[in-house]
Amino acid sequence: MAGATPAELASGPEGKWSPVQVLEHLWLTYKNTSRGLSKCLEKGAPLATRATFIHRVKTLVVVRLKYLPGGAKAPERATPRGTASNEVLRSIFPEIQQMDSGLAECERKFGANTKIMDHPVLGPLTVHQWRTFHWVHGRHHARQIRERLGRA
Repeated sequence: MAGATPAELASGPEGKWSPVQVLEHLWLTYKNTSRGLSKCLEKGAPLATRATFIHRVKTLVVVRLKYLPGGAKAPERATPRGTASNEVLRSIFPEIQQMDSGLAECERKFGANTKIMDHPVLGPLTVHQWRTFHWVHGRHHARQIRERLGRA
């Protein structure tokens, strides 16, 4: 993002998200994860449900194999809404820090092997799995941002 002009951040291929929309999507995923972690901590218990076979397969692919297949539609709550680019750029790193603190607190309270809450696609995840998901997801979108800014 360093050195990108507002025009570069706002423009993207036809039918695809612009770099700032990709960043907003990531920011929303961090905010939603933080919100869920807060609910776990407020309740004093994990909120995870039981994993289905499909959840286990998807978690294997994303978390264990570290591969995020392209083309999936983002959940509505993580779809960019047009937040101003300066707000997204200003807020994304503090949101990552807040999410990291919530993950650390959940791990301390509930244990490293406890599935703490459900991901909307992957199902129930442990703290380590949540961290891995966000790393794989962020790497996937960082590549898109570099491509769209001509820095691949």
